[in-house]
Amino acid sequence: MLFTASSSHRRVGISFAHEGYARVHWFRRLLLPRDVAEFTVNERIQRGVDQTVDSGIMFHLEAIPANLSNLDYRMVIDGLWVTDPLNPITVTRSSGLVESRVPLPERAPIHASAMGLNAVPGAFWFSYKTDPGESITVAGSFNNWDPFMYQMRETSHGLYTLALPLPPGTFQYVFFHRGEWIPDPVNERRRFSLDGRIISEATVP
Repeated sequence: MLFTASSSHRRVGISFAHEGYARVHWFRRLLLPRDVAEFTVNERIQRGVDQTVDSGIMFHLEAIPANLSNLDYRMVIDGLWVTDPLNPITVTRSSGLVESRVPLPERAPIHASAMGLNAVPGAFWFSYKTDPGESITVAGSFNNWDPFMYQMRETSHGLYTLALPLPPGTFQYVFFHRGEWIPDPVNERRRFSLDGRIISEATVP
């Protein structure tokens, strides 16, 4: 879920009820590239000139936990705890604390082929959804975490899949996208690797 605020504020943060308000996530400013003509003189780019311009927006992108029906939160704007001025929905706790709320739609059940379960006889089906035209690979305990061995194929617009023969048993895996190590977003079975990174876990019957 994307939260926004005006960049006219000095600092904006957001804190969530499902985290017990134990952490503040600070917004980032959305910077846009400035027209090259604005810092080019005689076809030469001038050094020391800021090549970006403030869009007027600050933002925070939050992954929504699967078990929530409502997302309750408060914001910190220029040092003050407040409800979200852009969200008219608020709730009041028994303690008197007023929170902003986003009612979440009921999630559709995840089908086996979307969660990487045994959708093809004798094979484990991996799937990952992102922008079209990307390079996605999968690695795990089954190939010594080699990020280049198994390239996924874009089978529909932005959906990448791979059916991989694996022996029965439990294994761990992650996706690699633009060099980033990514646990499976639709698989809630997770654990930590030996070096402390989050990995997904699945079982072949």
